[in-house]
Amino acid sequence: MPTAAVGSYEIFYVEAGRGFPLVLIHGLAGDHKAWEAQMPTWAEDHRVLAFDNRGAGQSTQVDEMITTEDMAKDTLALMDAVGINKAHILGRSMGGAIAQHMALLAPERVHTLIMCASFAKIDPVGNRVLTNMREVLEWRNHWGDHARHSVQNFVSPEFYNENAETIERVLGLIGGETRLPECYVRQNHACLEHDTIDRLNEIGCPTLIMAGGKDPICSPTATRWMSDGINGSKTVMFEDSSHFFLMEEAARFMATVGDWLAEHAVMTS
Repeated sequence: MPTAAVGSYEIFYVEAGRGFPLVLIHGLAGDHKAWEAQMPTWAEDHRVLAFDNRGAGQSTQVDEMITTEDMAKDTLALMDAVGINKAHILGRSMGGAIAQHMALLAPERVHTLIMCASFAKIDPVGNRVLTNMREVLEWRNHWGDHARHSVQNFVSPEFYNENAETIERVLGLIGGETRLPECYVRQNHACLEHDTIDRLNEIGCPTLIMAGGKDPICSPTATRWMSDGINGSKTVMFEDSSHFFLMEEAARFMATVGDWLAEHAVMTS
């Protein structure tokens, strides 16, 4: 399977489709497989690139300090390695924080910025939730225990109560992690330390912000900070859903992103 040398790291990636590029950045939990459900649709019109962040999946895992800006530089270097000059950048949760730094570091390479359940700064409630999830993993050193203490934060109470089989699958995915717990811990700290609030007005590309109205991690407060800070940004709220609104309201999510990509389409030869 393909990997690219990015500095001293090997970054694992997958690609599908042809057309103007769409780069997908996963969040704190999981890896490139977070996009498996959406990639076939997007690949009908775009060259879609998904990958494992440093410290996740099949990419290099090292117990070391890391920032969201470090991962933004990794992503830009990966784009260089696979020959992508400019792209739509779509990030979920931590991936959206990484994408912000990309837009700040290399604005000429970001055609549009799309953020799902993300943040420019975690608010106090989100700080507490992320800290709790990290501490469970540190105390227990067991992904299954971490999953059981985390999963209720990702979906709305209604979805949790009414979709037992789906919740079990999510538990299995999170609980079956193979990454070094230390890498999750380091990236959890990176999320808590991420703060681009004072620089959001520097982001000039078209920006779509999507958020769950019941998300305790990337709350409506954190969403409002982004919406107010990025001039001309468009915000779409999934009021009845939580952090995984991509799953809770999959059809509406796909329609929202599809309309955005169509509105900002780039013709390619």
